[in-house]
Amino acid sequence: METDISNMVKSALIEASTSFRNDQMAAYRHALQKEENERARWVLEIMIENARLAQQHKVPLCDDTGIPHILVEVGPNTALPPNFLEEIKSGVREGLLKLPGRPMAVRGDATQRIEQSEGLYTHPGKLVPPGFLMDNMDFEGIKIHVLMLGGGPEIRALTKSVFHKRDHRKLFKEVITWMRSEIPKLGCTPVIPAVGIGRTHFEASSLMLKAMAYGNLNKQSKIEEKITESLNNSKIGPLGIGGSVTALGSFVNIGPQRASGVRILCVRPCCCVEPRRSSVFLPSEILE
Repeated sequence: METDISNMVKSALIEASTSFRNDQMAAYRHALQKEENERARWVLEIMIENARLAQQHKVPLCDDTGIPHILVEVGPNTALPPNFLEEIKSGVREGLLKLPGRPMAVRGDATQRIEQSEGLYTHPGKLVPPGFLMDNMDFEGIKIHVLMLGGGPEIRALTKSVFHKRDHRKLFKEVITWMRSEIPKLGCTPVIPAVGIGRTHFEASSLMLKAMAYGNLNKQSKIEEKITESLNNSKIGPLGIGGSVTALGSFVNIGPQRASGVRILCVRPCCCVEPRRSSVFLPSEILE
């Protein structure tokens, strides 16, 4: 079982990094059909071809292969196998080596890593993921989500407190205002904004991560549609060269809220190849 988990995570990391999801590819093809700007159509055609070749040859969708983030969900009566977390880490290391991931791990102690004064490790597997996010799910088994997060969207992301004034539109006005200011600087459009709204900065960030893990461009809420429509009205377009498709869709996840005038908002403009994600499901019967 240990080897199976490691290999499953390895395969999931490679799939996330090299393949568009079905809803993502369908959204690109729909965008191409409705785009009237000739230059924007050319960009969308290249993005679709890039995705086709990446999947065919199992090569990264983007030169920025991203930082691996792991979300683990466990059923109510499911016991974790021995060495479970180590097996996930092993799968991440082997996946980065096989992909290969871009060497981005920084050498040195705390201050040297901040300053990047000791250079980089050349081995892709030195790029360790952040601490895993773990949660429960309402059916038996274990689900492991692998998300590869690129640097550009992180630079343009935001986590902040917002006074909602008992009006949800106040929060989403903040989302749209921030995205319209940052997306032109991102460059890698069309985007998929991922939004988490919670009680603390940690919770808002974790909800945003779950929005990326579970978001579906084929199933959009009214709020998600409103965000997408507002961004597309900006006419920023693919790669910022103009056109009607600035956002393919939006992923919004609203968690529990506290009795307060403040909501914590986390927003991330997933770039033209994101969210890069893949999932592994281990049913309870094979864990026994």
